[in-house]
Amino acid sequence: MGVQTSGSYTIILRMETEPNVPFIHIANAIHETGGEIVAVDNVNRSKNTTIRDITVNVSNAENEATLIKNVTKVPGIKIINFSDRTFLMHLGGKLEVHSKVPIKNRDDLSHVYTPGVARVCMALHEDPAKAYSLTIKRNTVAVVSDGTAVLGLGDIGPIAAMPVMEGKAMLFKEMAGIDSFPICLDTKDTEEIIRIVKAIAPAFGGINLEDISSPRCFEIEERLKQELDIPVFHDDQHGTAVVMLAGLINALKLVGKKLTDIKVVFSGVGAAGVACTKMLMAAGVTHIIGASRSVGIIRRGEAYSNPMFQWYAEHTNPDNIAGTLSDAMQDADVFIGLSGPGVIGVEDLKKMAKDPIVFAMANPTPEILPEIAEPYVRVMATGRSDYPNQLNNVLCFPGIFRGALDCQATTINEEMKLAAAYAIASTVEDDELNEQYIIPSVFNSRVVEAVRKKVTQAAVETGVARKIPHEFA
Repeated sequence: MGVQTSGSYTIILRMETEPNVPFIHIANAIHETGGEIVAVDNVNRSKNTTIRDITVNVSNAENEATLIKNVTKVPGIKIINFSDRTFLMHLGGKLEVHSKVPIKNRDDLSHVYTPGVARVCMALHEDPAKAYSLTIKRNTVAVVSDGTAVLGLGDIGPIAAMPVMEGKAMLFKEMAGIDSFPICLDTKDTEEIIRIVKAIAPAFGGINLEDISSPRCFEIEERLKQELDIPVFHDDQHGTAVVMLAGLINALKLVGKKLTDIKVVFSGVGAAGVACTKMLMAAGVTHIIGASRSVGIIRRGEAYSNPMFQWYAEHTNPDNIAGTLSDAMQDADVFIGLSGPGVIGVEDLKKMAKDPIVFAMANPTPEILPEIAEPYVRVMATGRSDYPNQLNNVLCFPGIFRGALDCQATTINEEMKLAAAYAIASTVEDDELNEQYIIPSVFNSRVVEAVRKKVTQAAVETGVARKIPHEFA
């Protein structure tokens, strides 16, 4: 499946035009092919020519090629070059390293490096815990991937995964002031990944696992959590679960239902589906049913080769019903999709309980499109930015790691994740809450601080904080 670009596919056309060419002819050539002009900038004007940069939104690569071909047909213009704004932002990578202190003379050099640095090295040798005050460890996270489950692209390898990991590192910095490094590993071997991450862990205060395919991601995370004394967090699982719960908390406020009373149906029982299920259980939900296209409703008494399905069979579907996903939808209060497009239809929505809540989270195409579902549901959310109620992991991981680093947590436990979900939900005030706004914007400046406070408090209360920040002392 290709990547849906939505409104983020922007090109810049640099063109030379003769003085008698009306701009409307250029604009018409762009609009005829579905392009949308965003900006026009004059670069240079002479007696005989004008050079302009025209910024245009297009829908995809095919649309770009057609648009350029159409524009070149306009008499009196010449396209000098064109560039893709997304690619321009990635030129040379999106990250660089800056020194916190200047080195202006020999004395500065002797303090930051030899010989003065030897005293700091010995202090750390005698007391490794001082790494949190004397090295970058206190504020640094490793973003680790093997490139096997990248976005909707699948197994594209470690090099192709780098732009995503760089972007994740940027979000850590921009949202929460956390320094992070993209580390893409050229191996799919579970034991080797665990060994490498353990070997580099001394330099970091936390490990963010990203885009590692299931079921390997479960063992990698679980083993690293057991064998390291710093937080290990697989965002594809737990970030998704935290943000899903945050949205559900507010959606249930609107419909007047409680977590303990609802029936939830899942489509998709992969890494994210299992994590979301466990999160709902921790929050008090008891009636959960999961289904997949391959096996239908997961239930006790069936033998599943997939270990995730086996776990699901043992912990969900309290009435042990059989059948298809459509059968499971009968009287469901909530549908949560973590699978793919087209798995449910209007007839399934009509089977749901009063005021149904639908979280169709598959990207880039949700399980059912909002414009189809809207007449039949009370609250609709997706993972997409071009519809209301985007359930985006960016709401979660910066604040969770900020809180974990601030208290030097040894892990990120269920209590901390639950605290994060309730903190995210709380940033939508009661007078703001409505069907089109159950989850805050990723640019809401209050989110990271709210999550940081609640996560730190939960870490302190559950005894996993090495350091008690003064506000919690």
